[in-house]
Amino acid sequence: MTHNNRSSDRRAVDQLIEYLRKSYVETGQSLEFLQLKIDTYQLPFLEKHYREALKKMESNKLLNIEHRSEAVFRMAILSISTSRKSTKMASNSKIEWTESTWNPITGCNKVSPGCKYCYAERFAKRLQAMGQPNYRNGFELTLQKHVLEYPLSWKKPQMIFVNSMSDLFHKDVPLEFIQKIFEVMQRAHWHVFQVLTKRSERLLELHQHLPWSNNIWMGVSVENNDYTFRIDHLCKTDAKIKFLSLEPLLGPLPVLNLSNIDWVIVGGESGSKSRPIKTEWIIEIKEQCLQAAVPFFFKQWGGKNKKKNGRLLEGETWDELPYSDHPVFQREAI
Repeated sequence: MTHNNRSSDRRAVDQLIEYLRKSYVETGQSLEFLQLKIDTYQLPFLEKHYREALKKMESNKLLNIEHRSEAVFRMAILSISTSRKSTKMASNSKIEWTESTWNPITGCNKVSPGCKYCYAERFAKRLQAMGQPNYRNGFELTLQKHVLEYPLSWKKPQMIFVNSMSDLFHKDVPLEFIQKIFEVMQRAHWHVFQVLTKRSERLLELHQHLPWSNNIWMGVSVENNDYTFRIDHLCKTDAKIKFLSLEPLLGPLPVLNLSNIDWVIVGGESGSKSRPIKTEWIIEIKEQCLQAAVPFFFKQWGGKNKKKNGRLLEGETWDELPYSDHPVFQREAI
């Protein structure tokens, strides 16, 4: 992009911000809150979404500035309200959208096609063979009571993926143990905890028995169109931040219900037996996120050599996160 084009983008962004201000006033929303978002998040992220929308408008030959403003309205909101990625997301974890993992439960069983080549099962069996005591039962469900309070000893605020080696809402995990995990997450308020399940029915059944503090993010996995009902279950819970993990993405998801969703992660399957992901599936999901003003995170293409295949989508890295004023997001960029 040339300097002149960037200046033009900035002028257009200024116009959009003014448009947003007027809209907030007309709908009775807090102008101060909007201004806080504008002041907090850097202009290049707003420009990125403006250019994305403008490219779409030009391809449809809708060049009138009024049309442009209307078309990019939701995308401008997204850019303002999405927290920029201020830290390296995976420090103690290789998972791109988190920093550490905490496994007070290990082991699971397969419930849907996304489980077929489960990385956690392979890893657990490897650890069992190495004599790791937490995996003495291999991939059988095991409550690891001795690690329950580990996050309380981690003083640096971080994003923590809960039960990367299991599913918190597995039918054989007692409600009392789930409640103990939630109690620790509440007490460790300086962290953000990311909980992910394929067992959305039990999540919906138990959610009223659990304390949902702002630092507990709840997500469901959806691998193809047969499992979008999990989204409906998630939306009925009391979780403050709700997210989707569309990984491994095994088919198109042309009509996603994003009305109460705060974040969407998309990724392809990795490993020697990985099933292919199609570019058009990812683009279709990204477009839905842009239209609904939902942050979009593209994790990986996957495949047999996921490192070589990388994470670029149409030449860009998509690392968007939900808006949050949590201390995790107040750290200096690494």
